This record gives sequence, C-alpha cells and structure tokens, in this order.
Amino acid sequence: MAVALLARRPEPLNELVSTLRSQVSNGIIEAFPTDTQPSNLKKAFADIKSHQSFQGLKLRVAIFSIKNSSKKPFMEENFEAFMEPLENYVGGAMVFAQESLKMLFEQHGEKTLEEGSEKKGTLIFTGTLGALRANSQFSSYGASRASVRQMAQALAREMSPRGVHVAHAIANGRITDVDNEGTKSGKHIAAEAVGKTYLYLAQQEPTLWTHELDLRPAQEKF
Repeated sequence: MAVALLARRPEPLNELVSTLRSQVSNGIIEAFPTDTQPSNLKKAFADIKSHQSFQGLKLRVAIFSIKNSSKKPFMEENFEAFMEPLENYVGGAMVFAQESLKMLFEQHGEKTLEEGSEKKGTLIFTGTLGALRANSQFSSYGASRASVRQMAQALAREMSPRGVHVAHAIANGRITDVDNEGTKSGKHIAAEAVGKTYLYLAQQEPTLWTHELDLRPAQEKF
C-alpha cells in the first residue's frame, strides 16, 4: 500500500514514518506535516497529488483522526475558547473531507453507482463517545464531536450514490500498541486492531456499507 501520513508536529511524524518504513518492505510511506487550517490542509493535499511516490496511483481511503479536547465549567467559557475546537476540529474535518472527495472524483470519475461506477473509495471519521453524549463541563467538546458525526451522516447520504463510502467510527478508549500489557487484557484498544477494522471498511463493496462503528476494548465500561 501507499500511505500519506498527515500530522501537526513534524518531529514525531517523521519518527513514525521512519519506524513504519523499517517494518514494511514493499510499501510507500510519506509524511506531510500540516495542521487543520484550510490553507495548510489544501497545500498538503496538493503536495500529495504532485509527490513522485504517488504518481499513477489513486486515492482509495482517507481517514480523519485528530485529538480534540476541551473541558471547562460552562459559565467560565468565553466565545473564542468555545469556538476554537469547532473551528479546528469541525472546520478541519470539513476541509479534509472536501479535499479527499475532490481527489476521489478527479481520479475515479463522476459516474454514479446507478450509472455503472464501482466504489471510488472510503472516507472515515474517527470520533469518540462525546459525539453521542457529553459530560458535565464538556460543552464545547461535545458540540464539536457531535458536529463531525452529523456531517459524516450527511455526507454518507449524499456521497453513497456517487460511489463513496462514508463511515464514522466511535473509538472509546485509549489506543496503544498491541504488546502493551493493558491492551492484551482488554483494557486498551490495540492500534493494529483499529487498522484491521478500517481496512475491513475500505474493502466493503456497495452491496453492504457500514456507516457507524462503536470501537471499545473488552474491559471498557459503557
């Protein structure tokens, strides 16, 4: 597989790429540092399209997964602080989705499934339990997480007939390496297991598309 990894901090991103390259002998892995500002995300997608490693290849899977946390008593909130996660997280999800869809339609054509098109690709949003219910002092966090979930639903309804599979995954629990002792006993989510689950989504054909998944380790309370 050929993978473009996007993340805000260049140093840990490059370290991750180096680690993955040492473990994979026949794959392509490239790093593109960016945050969720519209201009920076659009530049990252342009860089991916023009990068030598991806020439002749077509986008198949796009995954949006960033950390987003905000906890504060509501009466201590101010407008700017409340709106920041919505701008960075929800706005970032919007731009990421739009740029991914542009690339999918550009590379796979505009035909719909009704017109004989095959599946063009899969767009996955990684959410949390906050997208379903918000705890005390998490008003901004809940608003942003729920917004992306609703956007994913709207996109699924709009894009499915056009051959794009849109899914929203609720990852409720700490995601760690599979060799972690807590992970082995079901206290944490194994990153490798998330990868296998997302690959399963990407391989689904139009005969059955899963829209939402609830991912949690065996010992997670719910």
